Amino acid sequence: MFRNNWKRILLVLSLIQTILIAATATSIWTYASESELIEADAAIVLGTKVIGNEPSPVLEQRIRHAIDLYEAGYVKKIIFTGGMTDGAEIAESVVSRDFAIRHHVPEEDILIETRSLVTEENFLFAGEIAEDNGLSSFLVVSDPLHMKRALLMAEHAGIDAHTSPTPSTEFTGVTNIAPFFAREVVCYMAYVAMHAVI
Repeated sequence: MFRNNWKRILLVLSLIQTILIAATATSIWTYASESELIEADAAIVLGTKVIGNEPSPVLEQRIRHAIDLYEAGYVKKIIFTGGMTDGAEIAESVVSRDFAIRHHVPEEDILIETRSLVTEENFLFAGEIAEDNGLSSFLVVSDPLHMKRALLMAEHAGIDAHTSPTPSTEFTGVTNIAPFFAREVVCYMAYVAMHAVI
């Protein structure tokens, strides 16, 4: 009897876990297609890997999208984030800034932070820069599947953020999307669980 009760409990817990994972995955997937094209003070571009002194293809997509938002008049400034990650010798934000300048964005309209190593720090340090420069509303630029977790982190950082995912992504095809998507599901659930405890 005791053993059967434990089996039932484990089965129920397993079922609940499966439902939570499925619900989170669905939420992240559907949220990825949302884009709030509103006028804001600045775009916050979340950093990611660089290759030498150039942005990786993923980062380049983010930079180009931010430039498009700037040129279309949706934002007045661009805040590039990201420090020296993955053994890089130059900060992601510096590479992003240099790329944007080469593509005719005036240097005075670009702000950078060079300390962050993870997404939470992207928002923490971008928020400090924004406050110093009187900026209060933002479009967050990142990959579509990253947006739900990013916007939740922005909210926790007290940032008035709106979603503006890149219209295209380097994560195409099942072999590329699946690991990134799975990681986002796990990271999102872990982040929510951590803040629920706190």
